[in-house]
Amino acid sequence: MDMLISALPGTSEMLPGDQAVLVEPGLEGTVVALTADHHAYCSEHERATRTQIAWRLARLKKSSFQGEYDKSRSYAAPVYFVPSDTLVGDELIGALGIASHHGLFGGVVPHPFVLTKVITHPLIDTGAAAPEGWKPGFARRVASAVLEGFSVFRRDDADRAGLRLLEHGAVRIKPVRATGGRGQQVVRDKRALARCLDDMDAAEIAAHGLVLEENLQQPVTISVGQVHVGRMIASYYGWQRLTSDSHGHQVYGGSDLTVAQGGFDALLALSFPAEIRLAVEQARVFHRAVEASFPGFFASRINYDVAQGPNSAGRWCSGVLEQSWRVGGASGAEIAALEIFEEQPERAVVNASCFEVYGEDVVPPPNATVYFSGVDAIAGPLTKYTVAEP
Repeated sequence: MDMLISALPGTSEMLPGDQAVLVEPGLEGTVVALTADHHAYCSEHERATRTQIAWRLARLKKSSFQGEYDKSRSYAAPVYFVPSDTLVGDELIGALGIASHHGLFGGVVPHPFVLTKVITHPLIDTGAAAPEGWKPGFARRVASAVLEGFSVFRRDDADRAGLRLLEHGAVRIKPVRATGGRGQQVVRDKRALARCLDDMDAAEIAAHGLVLEENLQQPVTISVGQVHVGRMIASYYGWQRLTSDSHGHQVYGGSDLTVAQGGFDALLALSFPAEIRLAVEQARVFHRAVEASFPGFFASRINYDVAQGPNSAGRWCSGVLEQSWRVGGASGAEIAALEIFEEQPERAVVNASCFEVYGEDVVPPPNATVYFSGVDAIAGPLTKYTVAEP
């Protein structure tokens, strides 16, 4: 296998490309990558991407990058983590010494369900099944920022939720732990609903939940996000691109971001169409509701996908689909923007794009930062890179 990532100063670990490098002198603190316990499997391209992002974050923070976290080692404090997924629970966070969003690139939630799309919608009624820590008030806080839908944790609740939504049009059924739209089905009548739910694993629904949501016709998905690294804050909106993978399936192919230096107010100060402004406002409503509803939550990297388009009745809708508080597909572009703001603090806005291209003989442009180029055991030939405006 041929795999390429940039040389990573700040570690003595042998990295892809067999490049051994030393810790740079004069650095403060340590940055390490961390594989979350509930996210034990990471593909080669995901691991390479996270390693590159962690090194670039170490450079921004003027810290030493020390590779994958090893709990048996001692590290120069403060230690900054780049986890593979959102972290869960006070015990883990306490053991790692993460006290706030300044301690990681990602997020922390008090319960496992909080990191999934299941928090987006209310239960079908007060008698419906729910996990420990469920907050009914959250749905009321985000009602103006999400599509019509329900979250369920039991088959009979799913039946009732689906039938109620079918009264107004087609229903999209979304397994909670699937990503990138995988496993989702659209049903348009009672029989289709029953067949779909019959194929679902009842234990999976009970443990993790299921989302039933109004289906939009050919929706546009806008990504809205924000990153905090040290004293730097950047906020953005953008669009995702689809591409064909090595098996001919439509999958995530990258993102094009417009990044403002500062918080959401700085982003909203830009000139853009009303539907983008609405997406940013809805993402902010959703984020504030999470902060208010789930004590123990904090995040330095937030991303919200907002879908916009007509529903079955032809009514134009807009709403947050799901959240991400971890290294994501757009993180390469986020870091590229931060690097430009670091070099040019007078800059207010940066355009940055990331690409995931399947197949062989892919040649990134000369100004690209390559995160992975090789043959992944699962994904096949893949090249991942980022480009930012000069």
